[in-house]
Amino acid sequence: MKKRILICFSILASINLFAQDDDGFEAVITAGAADANTLMGAYIAPAMEGLVYSMSGGWYHTAKTHKKLGFDITIGVNAAMVPSEKEMFAFADLNFENTITASPGVTPTVAGNGTPAEVTVVAQDGDTGTFTMPEGVKDDLPLNAMPAPTLQASVGLVYDTDLMIRATPKVGSDDVKGSLFGVGLKHNLMQYLGPLDKLPLNVSLLGAFTTMNVDYDIEDGSSIDGTGQAAEFKLNSYTVQGIASLDFPFISIYGGLGYTGGKSELNVLGTYTVEYNAGTETTTLVDPIALSYSPSSVRASLGARLNLAFFKIYADYTVQEYSNLSAGIAFSFR
Repeated sequence: MKKRILICFSILASINLFAQDDDGFEAVITAGAADANTLMGAYIAPAMEGLVYSMSGGWYHTAKTHKKLGFDITIGVNAAMVPSEKEMFAFADLNFENTITASPGVTPTVAGNGTPAEVTVVAQDGDTGTFTMPEGVKDDLPLNAMPAPTLQASVGLVYDTDLMIRATPKVGSDDVKGSLFGVGLKHNLMQYLGPLDKLPLNVSLLGAFTTMNVDYDIEDGSSIDGTGQAAEFKLNSYTVQGIASLDFPFISIYGGLGYTGGKSELNVLGTYTVEYNAGTETTTLVDPIALSYSPSSVRASLGARLNLAFFKIYADYTVQEYSNLSAGIAFSFR
């Protein structure tokens, strides 16, 4: 089976899965449940953390809110760039239950590149197994970033407040299906500042939440015998920000300061029969991997938008743990 690692699921119904060689994702289970969690946790962390940050991007391209029942539709992409120190990990930095040796002593994460390490595991009962760590996919990632395309609709409510929605039903293929839902509110504060609301300046508060679920059937063609083999990805992200913009007829300059965080989980389910001692011994593992990440960071953003009547083009950059680049187009009315 060709091993594939989830990189992103978008509301445009696309899932990027990158092929691995015949050793890798499932073979890590050879290390035993505890050590497989340790190894896979270090390997896939940049994807699981980066997606939380990219899913929180692109919620606004102005602090100005719509008039009542005014609306816009935005098509964009967010790219959370993986820090260079998260492209590789060292086995010596990890704590193992069994005896683990690797050559070389460092190996790429999902966001790295280079030759993956050859790993030998000696279990506490003396059983021995070998496997190759998964490759990284840095060369397949523009800007070495975890991408999250977005399709978003916003509508003006009462009291200078916009409701923003990101949503897609469960879509995908026979092997991979996913769904996404996000909701946000943007409330303009200029209404409380008397005559200052006549200025081209807009100041707003924004809060947004996004959730994504992906089910991945890995049993078909699996290189390890077993039943019910599947992976579940669950990601939640939130952001709270104060935002401001200077909105002129042809250009808007906008920025924000706030906080982003969330939680991502990976669960590998089913039974897996692992071979040791050159196939003379076997062990069956049940639901061998359960990983959870809770990244969070202060964020500061700055961007610009070109206003061509109802057609808008925007781009912004956010400084945070995984700095994010957002860009796209919008169709805005009222």
